[in-house]
Amino acid sequence: MYSKIAINNIKKSYKDYTIYFLTLILAVCIFYSFNSIDSQKALIDVKSSNAQYISRLIEIMSGVSVFVSMILGSLILYANNFLIKKRKKELGIYMTLGMGKRKVSRIIVTETSIVGAISLIAGIILGMAVSQVLSIFTLKLFEISINEYRFALSTSAVTKTALYFGIMFLIVMIFNIFVISKYKIIDLLTAGRKNENIKFKSSFVYLLAFILCVVLLGFTYSSLLKIGLDTRNTMFKPLIVLLIVGTVLFFFSLSGFILYIVNKNKNLYLKGLNIFVVKQINSKVNTNFISMSVICLMLFMTILVLSTGISIKKDFEVGLKKEAPFDASITINNHSENLEDVLKKIDFKINENEKYATYNEYRSDVKVGDLLSTTNEDNKDSKVFFIKISDYNKMLKLRNKKEVSLNKDEVLIMSNYKDMVKLIDEKFKSSKKVNIKGKEYSVKNDEIIDENLADYTMQDTYLTIVIDDEFLPKPNKIYRSILNVMYSDKNRKQNNKKYSEIHENLLKHKYKDLSISNMDAYSKDDIYSRSKSGTTAVLFIGIYLGIIFLITSMAVLALQQLSEASDSIERYKALKRIGANKKMIDKTIFIQTLIYFSLPVMIALIHSIIGITVVNDELSKFNQTDIRFSALITALLFIVVYAGYFCTTYTGYKNIVKNNI
Repeated sequence: MYSKIAINNIKKSYKDYTIYFLTLILAVCIFYSFNSIDSQKALIDVKSSNAQYISRLIEIMSGVSVFVSMILGSLILYANNFLIKKRKKELGIYMTLGMGKRKVSRIIVTETSIVGAISLIAGIILGMAVSQVLSIFTLKLFEISINEYRFALSTSAVTKTALYFGIMFLIVMIFNIFVISKYKIIDLLTAGRKNENIKFKSSFVYLLAFILCVVLLGFTYSSLLKIGLDTRNTMFKPLIVLLIVGTVLFFFSLSGFILYIVNKNKNLYLKGLNIFVVKQINSKVNTNFISMSVICLMLFMTILVLSTGISIKKDFEVGLKKEAPFDASITINNHSENLEDVLKKIDFKINENEKYATYNEYRSDVKVGDLLSTTNEDNKDSKVFFIKISDYNKMLKLRNKKEVSLNKDEVLIMSNYKDMVKLIDEKFKSSKKVNIKGKEYSVKNDEIIDENLADYTMQDTYLTIVIDDEFLPKPNKIYRSILNVMYSDKNRKQNNKKYSEIHENLLKHKYKDLSISNMDAYSKDDIYSRSKSGTTAVLFIGIYLGIIFLITSMAVLALQQLSEASDSIERYKALKRIGANKKMIDKTIFIQTLIYFSLPVMIALIHSIIGITVVNDELSKFNQTDIRFSALITALLFIVVYAGYFCTTYTGYKNIVKNNI
C-alpha cells in the first residue's frame, strides 16, 4: 500500500521533482565519468608500462571523489529539504486523516528510495556515454593515439557510484524521518501562510553597505593586480578575505540598493508590475544573500579553473622543451671539487650509447642594474651569470646544432624569465651594447636565447652572458658544473633509471658521507612525466570540481526560486484579483528568474576577469599563455548548464503558480 501511495505521489508531483531528478542524474553522471578513467585499455597499458603519473592521478581522483561526495550529499539534502517544505500541507493532511508519523515517514522513505534508484540508473547510463567522451579527452591529454580508444565499462566506478550515492540516500532517509518526527500538524497545515521577516528596513543601511562593498572590491582588485599571485606577500591572504567580505556585502546590500534606485525613478517603478518584481527581488536577495555569496564564489572558482586549466597544461608542456633540452643532466652547485671527482665518488659511469659534454657556469659580481642600466627594485641587485663560448658551443654540438663564433668584444645574452626579457628589450631600444667591468661589448644575438643549458624542472636561465673564454680566468667563482647527456635510440629506459636512482639517492641522503649535498640529476623523460602528473592532475581535479560547483550552484539557485514560488502563491493570487493576466504574470516570473540567476554569474565574471589576469601574468613570466580555447569551452559549458537549469526553473515556477491560482 505504501509503495502504491509513494508511486502515485511521484507521478502526481513529477513536475516538482524535475529539478531534483536533473540534479541527481547529472551528479551521478559526473561522479561515474570521472571515476571511470582507469577503465580505458590504452591508459591501463600505459599505466602498466612506465607512466606512474596515471596511477597517481587515479589515486588523487579517488581522494577528491570523497570531497565531491560530501558536496553532492549536502546538495541532495538541500534539494530534499525543498521537496519536504513544499509538501508540508500534504503531509499535514495525511496526519489529519489519522496516519501516524511513522507511516508518513515510511511513505517518504519509499519515495526517496524510488527516486534515488531511478536517478542512479539513469545517471550511470548517461555517465557511460559521457565517460567515453572523457576517455577520448584523456587519451589526447596523455598524447595517446585516438586509434587506441575502445568502449569501456568500469565496474569499479559503477560500484563506487552506487555505494557513495546509496550512503547519501540513506542519510536523506534518516534526515526525512527526523524532520517529520519534529513537525506538528498545525505547522504543516499553515506552512504556506508563513512569510519571511525582513530584518533591515532602512535604505541608509543598505546604501552604506553597498558603498563599502564597492570600495573593498575596488581596493582588492587593484591590489591583486599589483602584487599578482605572490602568496608570500603579507597582503595576499587578507586580500582574499576582503574579496569574500566584499562579495557578501554586495549581496546583502543589493536588494535595498536596487529598491532605493528604482524608487527614485517613479516612471520605471510604477510601470506595469515593476513594483511587484522589485519587491520580489528585494525579498529573495535579502533572505538568501549568504547562499548567493557562496554561489558567486563557487562560480568564480569554476570559471577561473576551467578558463585557465587547459591552457596552463598546454603551455606548461610546451615549456618542457625549453626546460629539458637534453636527454639527461647532472648538476653540482657551489662545490669546491671538480665535476669528474664528484662523479667518481658516486661511482657514476657513462654508457657506450651516451654522448656527453660538460660546462661550468660562473657567478660574477656584475649586477643586473649595472649591466642593463635599470633601477627596477626587484632585479637591480641580482647577479649576472657567465659561461664560456667554448662551453656553449659544446652544448650546441651535443644537440647537433650549429656552433657560434664570437669576437672578443661580442657576447650572447640568455634569459627565459619574462620580466628580465622586458628589461633587456628596453635596454636594446637605446643600445645593443653592454658594459661589463669597464669594457663595452656588442650583443650579437638579435633575439634573446630563451632556453635552459641543462635539464631542470623549470626554466631557470635568469640572466646568463655567453662570453669569450679569456674573460673568465680564476677570480670568477664556478657557481655550478653540469654534465649533459644525449642518448642513442637504444636502452633509453635503462639510462633514465640510472639518473632517477641518483635523484632518489640524493633525496634519501645516501651520499651524505661523501659530503655531496648540492647535487641533482634529471632525465628528460622524468621531467616530462612529473610535469604531466602535476598538470594533468590539476586539470582533472579542476574540471571535476568546476563542473560539480557549477551544477551545485545552478541547482541551489533553481531550488531557491521554486521554493519562493510556493511561498508567494498568495501574492500571485492577489495579482490575479486586481486584474493581472497570465501573460503579465509569466513576464514577472521570467524577469525575476533571469535577474536571480544572472546576479551571481555577473559578479563571478567580474571576479574571474581579475583572477584570470593575475594568473596569466604569473604564468606568462615563462610562457605566453593563450586562454581562448579553454575560455570558449568554459563559455559553452556555462551556457548549456545555465540554460538547462534556467529553462527548467522558469517552467517549474510557472507551473507552480498556474496550478495554485
